[in-house]
Amino acid sequence: MSSSQLLVTTAACAARRSVITQLAPAAVRTFASVANVNPTTRNHKVVVVGGGSAGLTISHQLLRKGKFSQDDIAIVDPAEWHHYQPGWTLVGGGLKNKEQLRKPLKSLIDPKLRFYNTELASFSPDSNTVTLDNGDKLTYEHLVVVPGIKVDFNSIKGLQDALSNPDSGVSSIYGYDTCDKADRTIKALKGGQAIFTQPMGVVKCAGAPQKIMWLALDHWKKSGLYDPANPSSSPIHITFATGLPVMFGVPKYSAVLEKLRKERGVEGLFAHDLVEINGNDAVFSHGENQKLTRKFDLMHVTPKMGAHAFVKSSPLANEAGFVDVDEETLRHKKWKNVWSAGDASSLPTSKTAAAITAQAPVLVKNVLRSMRGKEADEEYDGYTSCPLLTEYGKVLLAEFKYGGVPKETFGKALRIDQAVPRRAFYHLKKDFFPWVYYKYMVKGTWGGPKGWLRD
Repeated sequence: MSSSQLLVTTAACAARRSVITQLAPAAVRTFASVANVNPTTRNHKVVVVGGGSAGLTISHQLLRKGKFSQDDIAIVDPAEWHHYQPGWTLVGGGLKNKEQLRKPLKSLIDPKLRFYNTELASFSPDSNTVTLDNGDKLTYEHLVVVPGIKVDFNSIKGLQDALSNPDSGVSSIYGYDTCDKADRTIKALKGGQAIFTQPMGVVKCAGAPQKIMWLALDHWKKSGLYDPANPSSSPIHITFATGLPVMFGVPKYSAVLEKLRKERGVEGLFAHDLVEINGNDAVFSHGENQKLTRKFDLMHVTPKMGAHAFVKSSPLANEAGFVDVDEETLRHKKWKNVWSAGDASSLPTSKTAAAITAQAPVLVKNVLRSMRGKEADEEYDGYTSCPLLTEYGKVLLAEFKYGGVPKETFGKALRIDQAVPRRAFYHLKKDFFPWVYYKYMVKGTWGGPKGWLRD
């Protein structure tokens, strides 16, 4: 049996074992109750701001591992829907339907948790209080701030209009309303200039901007519209314009991706940051006060991203606007009963769902230890992962920790190099990860590389 077959078989067997366990008698799950809108003050042991990947995972791990009563833990989030955002790349590549990747947020919250389906207005950490948008105040013993980050479609002049125009060739996999437009525009293009962008600064999953490019290239290749061996004579020309000086932030994987770029004839515009779209003109800033304008027929845009205003303007934020926490314990550097993880945190690692699988158990153990008067001594090493699609049927599975040091799950176990794109990794990305996310991760029972978590 090959290493790829062994990998898929191992994952499948583990999944089957867990499914068998789940068949044991269990309490009937119902929807969480939504708090009534009355101007008042309510008390909770833990308030979790955010019902995304980090918020749901952490809340349910706390509930499973701690001794909490009804409504001891509260979640604050205004969203109606919860999205499996890593799957939007698959939607853009025509591999998934976006509707199947979302669920009503309320349906994912355990009924023992109190759900405030409203926006948060402000933090008052000196008085252990948060204020909701409707004026209600919540007091807490511990606060977990995990609202994610804002994808700012207004950060690039002309982007919103281009995305909303069904006749434009501009799309983005970074939004529910726009991710399927990527698939339509890729399939509709029969010739011309295709540009794929990545901005300077923080983005969700730094590999996603080029994942969609590699899928598009593979589609055009199979359609006879692009010849990697002779790109100059192909009907379609491809450019990757990134605000970064390299293909990827981790040297090991960047070297492989740069080699792929050259082998496949993709033009690289490095340190070029998209600032404006005007019709079919893309304007990039580069160097000191320099501008470059390029014509395009198709462009996939990754918008700029940053902290939500209510976090950035709060006393919890650092200069960049992110919740200022210790990079090992995930505890706030000033307020010892405030914690953060995921995209909203200041942790110097790639912002991915995989990172949350490693961060959540650390944060939960440290919160519970702190509640018992013990030292928060559990440490996070910066683990994160990016399953990077390089074509239909193959994925380069990048896994690394702080400092860009590889930390590969299967490297030692199966003696394989995860920088080599493999079909087994493709099925993890396309099939296993979306399944395990809703089945186990957001319920607090999936630990990423550590597998299923026990109470």
